[in-house]
Amino acid sequence: MTLFMKKSVMMTVMLLFFTFTPGFGHAASNNTISKIDQFIKEQQTISKIPGISVIIVDKGKTVYQRGFGFADTKTKTPVTSDTLFELGSTSKAFTGLAILQLEKQGLLKRSDDVRKYIPWLSLTYKGEDQAVTIQQLLSHTSGIPSNSITQIPESTADNALELTVKTLLDQSLNRQPGSSFEYATINYDVLGLVIEQVTKQPFDQYIQQKILQPVGMHQSFVGIHQVHSTHMASGYKIGLMREQRYIPPIYRGNIPAGYIISNANDIARWLKLQVGNSDIYSISNNLIQESHTPDLTVEPFDTNTYYANGWAVVKKDTKSYIYHAGENPTFSSYFILQPDEQIGVAILANMNTSSTTAIGQGVMDLWEGKTIDMQHISSYQKLDKIVTIICAIIIAISIIFCYLFVQNIRSLYKKQRSMANLNYKRILLLSAHTILVATMLTALFITPNIVLGGLNWTFIKVWAPTSITFLLYSSISASLLYLLLGFMMIGTKRKN
Repeated sequence: MTLFMKKSVMMTVMLLFFTFTPGFGHAASNNTISKIDQFIKEQQTISKIPGISVIIVDKGKTVYQRGFGFADTKTKTPVTSDTLFELGSTSKAFTGLAILQLEKQGLLKRSDDVRKYIPWLSLTYKGEDQAVTIQQLLSHTSGIPSNSITQIPESTADNALELTVKTLLDQSLNRQPGSSFEYATINYDVLGLVIEQVTKQPFDQYIQQKILQPVGMHQSFVGIHQVHSTHMASGYKIGLMREQRYIPPIYRGNIPAGYIISNANDIARWLKLQVGNSDIYSISNNLIQESHTPDLTVEPFDTNTYYANGWAVVKKDTKSYIYHAGENPTFSSYFILQPDEQIGVAILANMNTSSTTAIGQGVMDLWEGKTIDMQHISSYQKLDKIVTIICAIIIAISIIFCYLFVQNIRSLYKKQRSMANLNYKRILLLSAHTILVATMLTALFITPNIVLGGLNWTFIKVWAPTSITFLLYSSISASLLYLLLGFMMIGTKRKN
């Protein structure tokens, strides 16, 4: 064999090797993608989420971007890469990054007392004024209670952000600032107002100009009031064991904490920026890494988990993961990053459910080659199932009350019963019956505030499964029917 022939054979072998080797890699990739597809479809069926958008980026490339289900179940509009979703609390990372930008420009310091920028924001703990820093707001160590979310006002006004922050003037801190972690969404609304005060711009305009546009997120919006697009998904809640369309109130004052609106195309760019492999250079990688730096001055809020600037950071299996979940009344999202491998996963959904988090964690595990055995059922689904059964029982009891009431009316009409004289005994019985029903209704209205740490029915109606509201109204109806039936039975008597 001549040297030329040997070289030719070697080149042929090498050519065949490099031709077929990528094929094996591609097959493995297809196998992983098939597993991810199957996993998402199974979880979507279990969770009853109408529409899901899933994005995976790996080393600067979008390697997976798919939509599942419907943006609107009535019109059967499918989820696409253009479908817009509210992000919920994954919006906090945008606000946190904006604060770090302003610090880099020398316009504020995270160690500053927030009153330097909002002088009227006087916060107290056990009756004493407290200095709350911007860093404490970023890391949820300000002492602002988590149930402060119930006081966020419904508003579409231009000054809604200020109105939201002013609700804190009527609330005390429930811990010393800087002493421990307590997640309170309104922390980031305060930061949003700080941004407005420093930049002399509305928050939504600043984020558009200084965060979204530089990142190339041209299809994203800061608040629902900015959205003029036919691609906006309809929002849903679980209720009576199925998805229910629901249009919640508008909380414009809560935009910095939860109302960035985006789609798969733009979130892919956001993930690439976060994992440090992107062509977006107007926001430095050092600044991004700083936004991922956790506050280690307090105890972890979960196992090996600390809060950063709109992100949570956890150490797991010798790897660090950066993540955050987001839930609004009718939308949810979950972002998780593995910066060492430059992997990012995002899940967007048009239903408020923790299943979004479970899907995101499962997709990350599958992409990393791990095996999973997960059939997550969200706490809202479990609650909804129990409440639906209770509602069915209450409706059955109400039907019995209605039947008995109608029977008594018929007896009066047929003169089988007649009105009774209101003697002392009957008056006492009527009074006791009225007090009993009034007590039942009062307990119904005040129980959430006592049992659920200050939550009220207005908040529950917006955030909880629709079956909870149905339970409230059916319980009121059953109580009133019971009241009327009692009046009928006590106030009339059977003729001899």
